Amino acid sequence: MTYLKKACITAASLFLFSLFFSCSGSQIISTIEHEELFTLPYGSFEDEIDLFSLSSPGQISTFIQMKDGFFFISNGETNKLIQMNSYGDLLGIFYNPEMNPVPSFIKKLNPEGTSTDSVNHSSTQQALAYSFNKLGKIAVDYNKTVYAIDILPFERQEQDVDNKLLLNHAVLRFSSDGTFIDYLGQQGPGGTPFPFIKNIFTTKNNELVVVCLSNSGYIVYWFTAEGYLKYTIPIAAANLPVPSAQETFFSSLDEIIPDYTSQKLYLKIDYHRNFVDPDSNVLAGVEFYGSRLYPLDIDTGLYEEPLIIPPFEDVVSEGYAKLTFPVPFNFLGTTESGWFFFIIPDQSGFMVQMVQPNGQKILKRHFNIDQNSILYHSFTLSQNGIISALLAEKDKARVVWWRTDQLIESLLN
Repeated sequence: MTYLKKACITAASLFLFSLFFSCSGSQIISTIEHEELFTLPYGSFEDEIDLFSLSSPGQISTFIQMKDGFFFISNGETNKLIQMNSYGDLLGIFYNPEMNPVPSFIKKLNPEGTSTDSVNHSSTQQALAYSFNKLGKIAVDYNKTVYAIDILPFERQEQDVDNKLLLNHAVLRFSSDGTFIDYLGQQGPGGTPFPFIKNIFTTKNNELVVVCLSNSGYIVYWFTAEGYLKYTIPIAAANLPVPSAQETFFSSLDEIIPDYTSQKLYLKIDYHRNFVDPDSNVLAGVEFYGSRLYPLDIDTGLYEEPLIIPPFEDVVSEGYAKLTFPVPFNFLGTTESGWFFFIIPDQSGFMVQMVQPNGQKILKRHFNIDQNSILYHSFTLSQNGIISALLAEKDKARVVWWRTDQLIESLLN
């Protein structure tokens, strides 16, 4: 019996996972059941979110983060950010007063219903009126400092003429007590606006990492806990590492995510290559070659040995035949213990792949989710390995999590 089968059986006995057996082999894929935490109705009140545009074309700008059991949800459709505990109790809200009503608990404290730029507190809740322009993704550090991407108003945007970039993004900082600290630009507090920000992250040392798109690839800005610029790392798409110098590859950079504890970036790159028909010896198209996870040492600027990331095997039936196509996983993130998480949707939910830092252990688990009822989803991975998600349906959004941290912990022990 292989180690993978032993690990899956052990995990099943510990966590009462339901098992699915493949007819084509003896591999066991376990299912981890999610835990329903709370639901969010759609609306404009402080404990609701606006996702009425789900059925309309366009990009959804609502995201979720979980830190130590607390949930932070940015709702760009109404420019507000709410904080809740795992029971769904509202703890705080930052909101644009031009797009949102004054929170009901503030009206009780202030019957006139006026709002100011100062923080308003009740016994258990806090609120801050802030004029977000276009709220985006968020990150939260160990001090519960909240970082939020915002698009600047037109009059504050700048042009990088040399690099032909529009500089219109900033990162806002809010303290754990609900007050606005400042905004960060390329150089730090009050700096030049960023180009388009793809994502932001925080590390164990409460440092902020901002990943931006450029015309030649990516630019990563790494800041100290105080908000001062520590590193600027340009990553050119033309200079990405390749599996072999003997072949021509088409490289696609999926994600750039920082390590939690060290000065490293992880680049997940998918590779394709030309496919030549063996019968006619004619170029017939492009085929998927494989995925690699490259650690980039920030201090030396050198790539370390990559991890080979096994693809998801998509099985398609054609008559009596079954065809298997390799499909790359999406890079979800890394944990404080160094495990790498990957995810991909399938017909009955999501497949999750967890890879040990040295690549010796690879775990696959399935999340059963009715894809027909989910109109939008936002996933997040905590530093200790819990996967949480906001699952938007037609009339409400559900917040759930999967305790994948317990699975990894059982294997390590």
